[in-house]
Amino acid sequence: MFTLLVRLLGLFAIAGAVVGLVIDGTKSIAASTLTVTPLGQAWFAFDPASLNALQAAVATHVEVYVGPWVWSPVIQFLLTLPTWLVLGAIGTCLLLAGRRRRYHSVVA
Repeated sequence: MFTLLVRLLGLFAIAGAVVGLVIDGTKSIAASTLTVTPLGQAWFAFDPASLNALQAAVATHVEVYVGPWVWSPVIQFLLTLPTWLVLGAIGTCLLLAGRRRRYHSVVA
């Protein structure tokens, strides 16, 4: 059941990556130049309150134990990457984590 959920989330992430790639492709064709939508811009357009909540949660729960470097260089760098790249990487990792393992029989 857990692997099914992981694979389903991976497929949704891959679908989001394809949608992001199509949106960037159509914007690039219309502008006649390469246009890439960063993850932070897409997230802010979709739900700005959750992005602000993430920043507050990282500041209060993560940076207390790890240090102040988590939001500024790490998460801000991830938010500047293209949406399709981040969602594609997350989806690929989830699909690989939820794949079915092949078991080899020792007895032939």
